[in-house]
Amino acid sequence: MSVYCDPDSRYCFAFSLDDMTVESSIALQEKPDKTPLPDDVPLREGRPTREELLAHYPAKFTWRQMKTFVNSGDLGMLKRDKKLQVRYDTWAKGIRTQYGSTVNYLRNYRLQWGKPDRLSLLPSILETPKEQCTMATDPAHTNGELPPMPINAPPYFKADTPPELVSIIMNDWPYSVPPEIEHSLIWTRIPIIPTDLPPSITPRVLQDGLWGFTGSLTPPPSPSTLPECLPALSEWGVTLDKLVRSPKGTDEEEELVKEAGIEIETFVKRRWIEREWETAWFVNPPRLQTVPDLAHAHVFARHKSPEEIAAWPYP
Repeated sequence: MSVYCDPDSRYCFAFSLDDMTVESSIALQEKPDKTPLPDDVPLREGRPTREELLAHYPAKFTWRQMKTFVNSGDLGMLKRDKKLQVRYDTWAKGIRTQYGSTVNYLRNYRLQWGKPDRLSLLPSILETPKEQCTMATDPAHTNGELPPMPINAPPYFKADTPPELVSIIMNDWPYSVPPEIEHSLIWTRIPIIPTDLPPSITPRVLQDGLWGFTGSLTPPPSPSTLPECLPALSEWGVTLDKLVRSPKGTDEEEELVKEAGIEIETFVKRRWIEREWETAWFVNPPRLQTVPDLAHAHVFARHKSPEEIAAWPYP
């Protein structure tokens, strides 16, 4: 029997070396029945737990507001709690000191290429308890060198990209999403925005990024409703005149932009089955990417109620 204690949390995990089977009961972070009070949850350093997020960094946005921001053309409206951002900046400084860069940290420790996310303090309900808690004693690729790129690797992200080129993890530093929303990241070793974009939409995609929605029978909130949501962004000083977004294109251009994101959307639909999940996904444009050297997409995912699942009309 071996024990692994995550250096960035209070959780320890017991496993058998021969088959990596969990041998002891693990305290998983399930959704609490009620929101914990700040006095009941000690505020630590480093990556936050779900309890800390609920108690000390309550969501600033509703699910509808989040979908409105995604669909309004400027992904820069998606924000992290300001106090959590300060905590992240402090943590990131230490990570750069320890690993040399954020990219090295991701490669050396955090990303588990082709494997379940075993290191999250905010586990997804998509992962089984065994996948959440079975952990290796040493991170893979500790020298920072990834395996050679496969000969058959696609030129950019596809729905059937080989698993060893993909790492799906929970965002350790989520945006200020409601507690029922999971904020996941799809990391990939290849470009995620198509490298053969039509010239007519290339400037637009490079400025605005890509986004889409799955699992809903109704259209996403119209960008015309954005003024109703802007008060939620007042502490960031966001106003309509400060937004960076392209004007609506021709029908042909709109269709081309949709096609540019079809592979990502297909991948999202396969993992977050539409009958069970509603999602808003997006890829930040270069101007908003905090880790530009590693391509990734964001997914906000809401698990549906039993009633919604039963009412879904498609197989």
